Amino acid sequence: MPESDLDRDDLKILNAVAAEAADLALDYFERSDVRVWDKSKGHPVTEADLAVNTLIRDRLMAARPDYGWLSEETELSNTTRTAKRVWIVDPIDGTRAFMRGQPYWCVGLGVLEAGHSRAAVVRAPVLKETYAARLGGGAFLNGEPIQVTDCAQEEGCRVITNKGMLTHPAWTVPWPEMTLADPKPNATLLRLCWVAQGKFDAVITLWRKSDWDLAPGALIVQEAGGVATTHLGETFVYNRGEPAQRSLLAAGKPLHSLLSARVKGVRLPDPNWTVRPYEKTQATERQSMGETADT
Repeated sequence: MPESDLDRDDLKILNAVAAEAADLALDYFERSDVRVWDKSKGHPVTEADLAVNTLIRDRLMAARPDYGWLSEETELSNTTRTAKRVWIVDPIDGTRAFMRGQPYWCVGLGVLEAGHSRAAVVRAPVLKETYAARLGGGAFLNGEPIQVTDCAQEEGCRVITNKGMLTHPAWTVPWPEMTLADPKPNATLLRLCWVAQGKFDAVITLWRKSDWDLAPGALIVQEAGGVATTHLGETFVYNRGEPAQRSLLAAGKPLHSLLSARVKGVRLPDPNWTVRPYEKTQATERQSMGETADT
């Protein structure tokens, strides 16, 4: 089967499973007795995350049993790293928003091949937003084509980022006046999708992000005519030894170039490299630039 046909078929599978998973997540969201605990310090998980993860895995692996499986809520597998094609899943991106009864969470699904995204679906059921894309096939919100803005200047642009990062005294050149997202959506995938649809001009995160936080949304930005990379302009390569990237910068092409030039001096280690003695660690970089981790 040609790759384009396989991508199209996989996207149909992703759409169907995302709809079922979002309905299950919404059912838990509307309850008042969902159990919550910390899977690690500062990283909460709910019974909804695990239930949605199980549903998605059952459906996707039944449809494509030869694919690998990469999910936030599943232990990493060496088999996945060597699979030709891999399902990548964040069952509930924005767990903190989910726990607080806020609408800014979503279900994110995608498929990778050779470390790159081929198809993706992001579904935010409370907001009634479903984003979808496949490589070379464009990006869509609720079935309608979307595209990033043509913003070509920093001043006055609409950005999803931390205010503390922009106002930190470490910057030698002050940032211009910008409109910041308020409230800032907890889900990274949702932030990317809002850039893809033109609701915001850019998203900047100077902090490590996991592959499942990025892969579906980054493809949607790309297919909407934008660019999603690390803050250094590096192309994302997923499903490496450590499924994470050093940072995130997404915007339309002109604005992406301007923002990348501004932040390229910030040192953040690639999670797949050994940190050299002269490099700041993730923790000290987060402290210096005012960033916080999101769940």
